[in-house]
Amino acid sequence: MTAKDNTEQELTTRQGHPVTDNQNIRTIGNRGPSTLENYHFIEKISHFDRERVPERVVHARGAGAHGYFEAYGKVGDEPIANFTRAKLFQDAGKQTPVFVRFSSVIHGGHSPETLRDPRGFATKFYTEDGNWDLVGNNLKIFFIRDAMKFPDMVHAFKPDPVTNVQSMERFFDFVSQSPEATHMITFLFSPWGIPANYRQMQGSGVNTYKWVNSEGTGILVKYHWEPLQGIRNLTQKEAELLQGKNFNHATQDLYEAIERGDYPEWELQVQWMSDGEHSELDFDPLDDTKLWDPEQFPMLPVGKMVLNKNPENYFAEVEQAAFGTGVLVDGLDFSDDKMLQGRTFSYSDTQRYRVGTNYLQLPINAPKKAVATNQRDGQMAFYIDIAPGQNPHINYEPSTMGGLKEAPPSGEPHEPAYSAKLTKQPIDRQNNFKQAGETYRKFEAWERDELIENLVDALSTCSPVIREQMLQHFAEADSDYGKRVAEGLKLADQLGKDSSHVGTTAANEGMELSDELGHNTDGY
Repeated sequence: MTAKDNTEQELTTRQGHPVTDNQNIRTIGNRGPSTLENYHFIEKISHFDRERVPERVVHARGAGAHGYFEAYGKVGDEPIANFTRAKLFQDAGKQTPVFVRFSSVIHGGHSPETLRDPRGFATKFYTEDGNWDLVGNNLKIFFIRDAMKFPDMVHAFKPDPVTNVQSMERFFDFVSQSPEATHMITFLFSPWGIPANYRQMQGSGVNTYKWVNSEGTGILVKYHWEPLQGIRNLTQKEAELLQGKNFNHATQDLYEAIERGDYPEWELQVQWMSDGEHSELDFDPLDDTKLWDPEQFPMLPVGKMVLNKNPENYFAEVEQAAFGTGVLVDGLDFSDDKMLQGRTFSYSDTQRYRVGTNYLQLPINAPKKAVATNQRDGQMAFYIDIAPGQNPHINYEPSTMGGLKEAPPSGEPHEPAYSAKLTKQPIDRQNNFKQAGETYRKFEAWERDELIENLVDALSTCSPVIREQMLQHFAEADSDYGKRVAEGLKLADQLGKDSSHVGTTAANEGMELSDELGHNTDGY
């Protein structure tokens, strides 16, 4: 049975309502927090979260391990308490148990681990104040900046709904209409697009968060995991050779390294800036398609993570592990990053559907501290979250009959001010191409060669309209970038004549990629 004919080809909701804006969620101001009456977005993302049973919609293929995080107790030369009151960071040498799940993003549960795809890097900290989940990927940025587009992006990257085959034409059809993706594409199709394994892979929270200190003062922060084993990625040819021999290589590598006592380690580094719009920057710091320049906002180490124990049962611990960007402890907070706010609903909603209403009762997801809630029942409930001495008849608050009481605050509340009107608009400082061009110019010559070869191979399957749009994006980023892709596609005469000046100012600066990103490029 097919849908009714829609000769106008207008987008509607599942209720048949015309959709007049499918690009932006409704926010307070064009960069403020989202609102609960985002009915179209909530319906769209809720349906998207339920599209796969029982496999995860994204991040289906994964591996995991247990370990601990050890705090340094400071940020640079300053006590970390000046920036955040989160307890797990305060004391040098303090250890917090963790569980980490690594994954590929788009491909299915039994896909090869050599495919070109971002890698997920999700860490669950079992802190004394409850769980904190830091959920991100290895490439530090993302394809889109507004959560409204997340289901569309994944649909375009997943297999064709008719042929069940993934298509570069579908992929670039979406990307060509999403200019903010140019930066991510530049990384993804370079050698950085295929990590050699999970142990030698960076991680990042991607989105902008906040730290809040005891006075209630907030700062903007980004999180980065730097592997102390060094960084190693694969070229396309290396990946294809490896795939023919072992399509489980990253999972096997992680498991065997821990089994032999070669415990992988990462240093957690943060970048921070004051809370605010930062009009002096040529991009919005809440934009997850952008990097923060580490020369301007240095990478500051705050702790180290060691993974030293393999799962005893893959399904119980790795497959049923559930993460959410909204799982924060006191001293950590949300920014108004539009993708972060959309992910915060989607991630936990996915777990309720995929694993079950009581997924937080499973040992891998349950906090290490005592839990006492007024939430009861639901699918597969097997115990009650009840405090010692609590009246079991009272599952509500407030009550005078021995029910649960509110906890006292641990510090001053953080109260960001909003003065803008409710709106559905993109952010002002989009600057979609500058950082993509800077990244291209900072690649070594062989990295640029690999990037161009991979893009030409992928775009050769796309329609002329898509190819021409992508060539314009690459030329906007850097004239040489666009020219080389066009030459590879034998379309140099179709590149806009006015694009020759674009991106040439900073060309051939001779800066290493590691200067900008903290990457070690020695070990591809």
